[in-house]
Amino acid sequence: MGNIGWTGIIIIAILVVILFGKGKISSIMGDLAKGIKSFKKGMSDDNNSSNENPDNNTDNPNSENK
Repeated sequence: MGNIGWTGIIIIAILVVILFGKGKISSIMGDLAKGIKSFKKGMSDDNNSSNENPDNNTDNPNSENK
């Protein structure tokens, strides 16, 4: 197994386009981008909800119960 050079990458890219077609590849990339956006939005929503009420932190054993 040798290293793949630029010519090998170009040949593989051409074979992928021939096998899947240009439209299918763009739809797969669009679905991947939507998934990444959804993941990032979910992560930011999770961080925002955990920072909304810092006084009601039950994870800290040293905090006093009011």
